[in-house]
Amino acid sequence: MDVRHNHGSDVLVVRACHHDDGADLLAIGGTQSVQIILTTLTSAQVIANFHIGTRITALAWSSVSTSPSQTDEWTIEVAAAGADYGLYLLTKHYNQVETVFPFGGGLSGHHGKVNDMTFCGGQSEDSSRYVATVSDDKMFMVWDLNPSLSIPSPPSLDMDPSSSSRPQPTAYVINFPHALTTVCSHPSTSKEFLVADARGSIFLTDWRSDPDANEQASWRNASIVELVEPRAMADAVCGRYVKWSSSVAWRRDSVDIIGATYGSKFALWDLSKLQGGKPNLTGTSFPEGGHRFRWCPTYPEYFAVSTNNPLKGALINVHNTAYLPTEPTAFVVGKRPLYIRDFDFLATKGIPRIAAAVGREVVIFYIGVES
Repeated sequence: MDVRHNHGSDVLVVRACHHDDGADLLAIGGTQSVQIILTTLTSAQVIANFHIGTRITALAWSSVSTSPSQTDEWTIEVAAAGADYGLYLLTKHYNQVETVFPFGGGLSGHHGKVNDMTFCGGQSEDSSRYVATVSDDKMFMVWDLNPSLSIPSPPSLDMDPSSSSRPQPTAYVINFPHALTTVCSHPSTSKEFLVADARGSIFLTDWRSDPDANEQASWRNASIVELVEPRAMADAVCGRYVKWSSSVAWRRDSVDIIGATYGSKFALWDLSKLQGGKPNLTGTSFPEGGHRFRWCPTYPEYFAVSTNNPLKGALINVHNTAYLPTEPTAFVVGKRPLYIRDFDFLATKGIPRIAAAVGREVVIFYIGVES
């Protein structure tokens, strides 16, 4: 049975919590606020609501988040990016009100749309200390949320007054040659991020390296591996690509497997079998262009691709890597002119479920049935 949750405004971003203690949590970003919902097999309950005052463009879950289904002393911690280019750390404890801590605005942060964000990977306390962001402004930034250098936060009329007592995060910046669309972390490493641009390049970046600050191509010094999608890059050079059509994801059970959608194609790379950076496997997702690529965290052989072309309606294709030559399973979540703005796999056990943003609703549905 599908579960439908009406956010009250257009849903722009959805992000599921993939950490074990918060697997049934989902963050929803709309035109003014971020909601946190607790999902069950048959329902979706709002447990936190953060008013931001601007459109949400990206969300990321901290590893300290825990669900009310796991403990009575639960905690929510989510990072959000707004259309004002500002960043926000959203927190709520079981016995406290919601807190919104703004950072990264003005001259110190991005000056283009923040397209994606993620907390640091690995299993140490750093996984909740550092959050990475990528933007149209070609900058990849890693923010230290607990800096040793104390820079006081300016007072804000819109946010919780107590947030002004917290030091402002500091940022480590790497400039890239093209606009950036995706950043990913992996649970097995805290040193590397995957950073993807709109032209068909994916960089495995060691952000803890120390490139020469005066070096214009600092992204080359920090990059361990550079992957390319040849057709997407050729289309970009010829001016035939659709802007911001790229989406990249790192398979959670294997640090070597990377998937992406660029234009009408999806591509898979295996870092243990590099072919000059070219994909090991490619296929057609949507002739009119794919939009989002997501791996399933609980059944890692599954991945899904969506399109945001309203001519197809709200459509998601689910692929199985064991049967890639066969046609994907198509899930129509809504009729045209509705389309998928964003989607993510939930991390709950059992049959995989997808949460999809369609209009003002989030629709949560199974991709299979009990055998």
